[in-house]
Amino acid sequence: MEFITANFAPIMFAGLVVFLLLGFPVAFSLGAAGLTFGLIGIELGVFPSSVLAWLPQRLIGIMSNDTLLAVPFFTLMGLILERSGMAEDLLDTVGQVFGPLRGGLALAVIFVGALLAATTGVVAASVISMGLISLPIMLRYGYDRRFSSGVIAASGTLAQIIPPSLVLIIMADQLGRSVGDMYKGAFAPAFLLVGCYVAYVAVLAIFRPAAVPALPPEARVYRQADGSGGYRSLGVLMAISFIVSVLLARHMEAVHTWWLGEEVKFVATDEKVVVAMCGGTAVALLIALVNKYARLGLLSRLAERVTFVLIPPLLLIFLVLGTIFLGVATPTEGGAMGAVGALVMAWSRGRLGMKLLTQALATTTKLGSFVMFILIGATIFSLVFQAADGPIWVEHLLSSLPGGQVGFLVFVNVLVFFLAFFLDYFELSFIVVPLLAPVADKLGIDLIWFGVLLAMNMQTSFMHPPFGFALFFLRSVAPDKPYLDRVTQKIMQPVTTMQIYKGAIPFVLIQLFMVGVMIAFPGLVTGNLDKAQNYDLKAVGEQMREQLAPEEGGGYGSDAGYGSDEQPAPQEQPSPEAAPQEPGAAATPEAPAAQDDDPMKAMQDALQQQPASKP
Repeated sequence: MEFITANFAPIMFAGLVVFLLLGFPVAFSLGAAGLTFGLIGIELGVFPSSVLAWLPQRLIGIMSNDTLLAVPFFTLMGLILERSGMAEDLLDTVGQVFGPLRGGLALAVIFVGALLAATTGVVAASVISMGLISLPIMLRYGYDRRFSSGVIAASGTLAQIIPPSLVLIIMADQLGRSVGDMYKGAFAPAFLLVGCYVAYVAVLAIFRPAAVPALPPEARVYRQADGSGGYRSLGVLMAISFIVSVLLARHMEAVHTWWLGEEVKFVATDEKVVVAMCGGTAVALLIALVNKYARLGLLSRLAERVTFVLIPPLLLIFLVLGTIFLGVATPTEGGAMGAVGALVMAWSRGRLGMKLLTQALATTTKLGSFVMFILIGATIFSLVFQAADGPIWVEHLLSSLPGGQVGFLVFVNVLVFFLAFFLDYFELSFIVVPLLAPVADKLGIDLIWFGVLLAMNMQTSFMHPPFGFALFFLRSVAPDKPYLDRVTQKIMQPVTTMQIYKGAIPFVLIQLFMVGVMIAFPGLVTGNLDKAQNYDLKAVGEQMREQLAPEEGGGYGSDAGYGSDEQPAPQEQPSPEAAPQEPGAAATPEAPAAQDDDPMKAMQDALQQQPASKP
C-alpha cells in the first residue's frame, strides 16, 4: 500500500491508459478513471474526502463557460454552408479558373479547402465534400490517384489550424488564454502551410507534369462568345480589389483613428490583412452588382461567376474574423454572427429548407454533446489527478529533460505525434494539454505559441496512415470498384486504400516541416499578438498623489498628508453652522474637530474635483 500511496499519480495515469486500451469511449474512460481512483485515494488517505465535494462546482463552471458556446455556433455555420451547396459551387468555379494550368485542379482543391476550413471548421465535412466532388473530376482528367487522394485529405485537415478552428477554441480554454489571441497567433502559420501545399503542387507540375495535367479545352465551360476564356476582365477586377486592399492596409492606422475617434499609431498585421481584404472584396462585389443590374457588359461570364460565388463566403469569413481581431466581438459573438450569416446566404440561394436546417441542427447537437461529455470526464479526472499532486509529478518528469525549452518541445511534439495515431484532437486537447501547459509555462514558453504549435502537430492526427480520420472519411466516398464515368463514358479504375495511404505521406511530412519551422521561428505566432503593456505602478501612484494634492500644501499627497511617513494631527474643519472664513484662517473654537473616517470617499470626492489626465 505504501508503494501505491507514494506513486499514486503515475499509477492513476497508467490506469487511464488501461481504460482507453480496453476500448471504452474516451469521455467515460476519463470519468471512470477519475471516480475510481478518487475513491481509492480517499480510502488510502492520499487526499481528503472533500475533494469529490468540489466536483459539482467544477461541473457548474463548465456549463457556465461562455467560450465553449463558440463551438456549436461555428459548427452550425459550417454545416449550413456545406449542405447548401457552397462547396460544389466553389470547387466548380475555382477549378475553372485554374483549369488551364498544370496542377490547376489540385490548386483549386487547396484553395477551396482553405475556404471551407475558414467557414466549416469541420474536417469531415470538408474531406467528404471535396472527395465526392473533385476526386471523380481529377481521376477523369488523368491525375495521379495517390496525389489526388493526398491533396484532398490534406486540404480537408486545414480546418484544424485555419481560424475559426474548433481545436483552437478548445486549446484556448484548456490553456486559459484568449480565443482571439489564439486565432491571431494561428493566422500566419496556417497560410504558410497553405503556401507549402501550393509549392508542392508547383514542384510536381514542373518535374512530374503527367501526374497533374491541365484541363482540356472542352472541359472549360465559362467561355465567351468569341471563344476567349474571359480572364482579362477577371484580372482587371482582381487588380482593382488588390489596389483597394493595399491602400486600406497602408492607411489602416488612419482608418482606426477615424473609426475610434482617437489617435491609433499601431495596428496588428493580422487585423490589417483581414480588414483590407474585406474592403477589397466588398468593392469587387459592388462593381459586379452594378455591372449586372445596369447591364454594362464589362465583366466576362467567368468574372461574374467568380465574383458571385467566391466573394459572399469570403465576406462572411472577414466579417467573423475581422470583428474578433478588431475586438468588436468575442469569438462566441463572432460565431453567432457567422451562423446567422450562413442562414442568410443559404436563404438567398434558395436552399434553406426544413430538411437542411434539421440535419445541421442535429449534427451540431451531437458534436456539442460529444465535446461536453469529454470535457466533463476530463474535469473529473483532472480534479482527482491534481489532488494527488499529479501535475507536480508531470513537472518533475518533463522539466528534467535535457536541452531546456528545446528538449521539452521536441519531446512533447514527438509524444503528441505518436499519440495522434490513436487519439483525435479533442481527446488530446482534454487529456494531454492540461498536463503539459503548467510545465511549458514554468519553462517560460509562451502558451499561445505552445497551443498553436500543438494544434499544427495535432493536424497530423487526421493524416496518419493507417489510423488517420481524414483517410477514413476519404475512403468512405472514394470509388472502391470500377465504375463508368458519366462524362467520358469510360470505365475508371477504383482508388485503393494503399494509394490513399501513400498519397498522405508527403503531406504529413510537410506538416511536420511546419512544426519545425514554428519551433525555429516563434515570431510567426507571437509577432501577430498585441504587445503586452507594462505599467510602472510606483509612477502611477506618484501621479495619483499629485492629482489628489491641493494647490497649497497639506492634505492628500503632501508631505503632511497620507503620502508622508508621519501622519499629521487631525485638521479642524468648520461645522455647517459656522460662518464662512477666509482661506488660511484658523478655525473658531465653536467649530468642533472633525476627521473624515472614510479615506476612499475623500479620494473619490477629490478625483471628481480634479481634471482627469492620462498616465
